[in-house]
Amino acid sequence: MSERKVLNKYYPPDFDPAKIPKLKLPKDRQYVVRLMAPFNMRCKTCGEYIYKGKKFNARKETVMNELYMGLPIFRFYIKCTRCLAEITFKTDPENTDYAMEHGATRNFQAEKLIEEEEKRVVQEREEEELNNPMKVLENRTKDSKMEMEVLENLQELKELNQRQAQVDFEGMIDRYRDQEKRDKEREKEEDERETKEMLDRALVKRLRDSDSDSEREEESSSSESKKPSTDKPTDILTTVKPAESQGTSAGGVKKAKVESWERSVGTLGGKAALGSLVVRKKPAAAVNKPRPVAAAAAPTSQTDSKASTADSNNASKPVTTQNGSSSLSLLGAYSDSDSDDNE
Repeated sequence: MSERKVLNKYYPPDFDPAKIPKLKLPKDRQYVVRLMAPFNMRCKTCGEYIYKGKKFNARKETVMNELYMGLPIFRFYIKCTRCLAEITFKTDPENTDYAMEHGATRNFQAEKLIEEEEKRVVQEREEEELNNPMKVLENRTKDSKMEMEVLENLQELKELNQRQAQVDFEGMIDRYRDQEKRDKEREKEEDERETKEMLDRALVKRLRDSDSDSEREEESSSSESKKPSTDKPTDILTTVKPAESQGTSAGGVKKAKVESWERSVGTLGGKAALGSLVVRKKPAAAVNKPRPVAAAAAPTSQTDSKASTADSNNASKPVTTQNGSSSLSLLGAYSDSDSDDNE
């Protein structure tokens, strides 16, 4: 059984490799390779920027009839990412770089152009000096003058550096920091002083308020002590306290009760106020009518009995009135004494 992975192949004894036909491929054939853009470029068709390192599937071919010291030069074809225009560049083994060929312009070539210009100037000067000795002398004179100017400029720079070296930048920074620190301390002290003054003013104001309150309390206590005392205990039944003496809430309630009672009944101890409520009935005046002489005895006796009955009624009415007025006054005095005891 043969091997699954063949490592050695069988060559018959009559094998001749010269008899194997060779493929005839064109020399300028192209290969598809994967590469990155070697430099920054801009498309000439649409103006799209293509940055260095962008990956492309490019076609590679060998440049015909162009060699550098026996090394072949290769050309690459890529397409713009925006307009699909074809861009070509090739290798530059002389400068170890790539050269732009068609479809785009290379960016950031200033340094390279300067180097090329310097090389060109040096090459032209060398060619002139080979055939013209006077040109050699002129070039030497120019070089000496240029060297003197460079030395003078260098001396000026040294003097300027010495002048700047005399300035103590560290000392200036330290002085500035010290000044800033002093300013901060002064601001802090001013803030503390202002805060202390505000607290003192608030304390003085509070003390003044407390003094004024104590003075008011003293005045009120002295005014209460100076109030006149009642001469008799029974005066409270017949007199009403003025409104100024009723400072407390209990006194106001008592006054309201007395006023409501006076509006309904009158002054409790005054007989004049009660006298307006009770009116005495005046005795009817006796009218003497002419009587007939020849009147009978029975009618005479009837009139006498009527007159006696009227007189007795008139006599009994004033007594009833007096009893009623005295009872009302006693009732009022009793109720007033109860209210004073409760208070």
